[in-house]
Amino acid sequence: MQEMKKRRILIASILKPIDDTRMVEKMACSLAGTKKYEVVIVGFPSKNLSVTRKDITLLPLHNFKRISLGRLIAPILALQKCIKVKPDILIVNTHELLIVAILNRILFGSTIVYDIRENYARNIQYTTAFPKPFRALLAGFVRLKERCLIPFFNLVFLAEKGYSKELNLTSKKIIVLENKVQLSPSFKQIRSGNTRLLFSGTLAESTGVFESIQLAKQLHQLNHSIELMIIGYCPQESVYLKLIAALEGHPFITLIGGNRLVPHPEILSAIAKSDFGIIYYPPSPHVENSMPTKLYEYLGCQLPILLQNYKPWMDLCQPYQAAISIDFAKPDANSVLEQMNTQSFYCEVPTDVTWASEEPKLLNALDNSI
Repeated sequence: MQEMKKRRILIASILKPIDDTRMVEKMACSLAGTKKYEVVIVGFPSKNLSVTRKDITLLPLHNFKRISLGRLIAPILALQKCIKVKPDILIVNTHELLIVAILNRILFGSTIVYDIRENYARNIQYTTAFPKPFRALLAGFVRLKERCLIPFFNLVFLAEKGYSKELNLTSKKIIVLENKVQLSPSFKQIRSGNTRLLFSGTLAESTGVFESIQLAKQLHQLNHSIELMIIGYCPQESVYLKLIAALEGHPFITLIGGNRLVPHPEILSAIAKSDFGIIYYPPSPHVENSMPTKLYEYLGCQLPILLQNYKPWMDLCQPYQAAISIDFAKPDANSVLEQMNTQSFYCEVPTDVTWASEEPKLLNALDNSI
């Protein structure tokens, strides 16, 4: 009996590293695992390629700075790779590739999918990634582009439930695929006490890294065995220099990554070796409906959390006694340290925090779209 020809899926990004966990560990591995799809990934170059599967191909773009001519050219290079691959299904996860996707539908009849990872317009308007005078104009342009072009897509995936309301999306082709954690069966937490703190993920003013450092410094003054590991990538050079200055003279704080991308397995390894994870985001419209990916990661790994007192996040953690609530504007370090030393965590194993709940939705959506 002749083997059925596999359909070709291309997952494309501009800024996300080509070994990004959502593109590779979650989507690509789920799709390739069905034996029905050949998966190709286009993304920002990474020096730490960890993909060894023969049914997943990586096609990196060139290196460029976040604000540069190279970034403007990147969608053209992505289009060239799409023309070479001729995908049956094209999944793009940035507004910069919306027109590229529509051109693929015109040229090749591709099924096109917009995977909305962030509220891009709000991110531009309320973070410091772009110069202040241009933020409102750029945000308005992105929002207009999405409103005009999304109707031409076969499917829209949302990484956050709240984006449906924020973007005013009500179509039946909207599928929520939350960024829940994908863990290796061999993952094992290696806790040695209550002293190793962790801050993981994007390192930026908008992700609370500086407030987290300040909390760690206060806790270290009370208990000199307290350590903090910061692991992640800092995309803005000015913020990176500010981060280095904040760490100067504090040897109990370790930085991994900083000005380089960090592969996700390395982050999971850091979670396994930590005693508490810190999650804080300065209040802003661009995160008010978000559920941080690292919240799912910490819950899935049963890592106790020093957590911002934000009701939706605390409500997710409360059934498992997973977190200590903190007012980062006025943290009570003595109270936090006492709770770290006396509170019992994870009375139950967290449920519905892993990619296993999202994988069937991804597969069914694509099967039904063909």
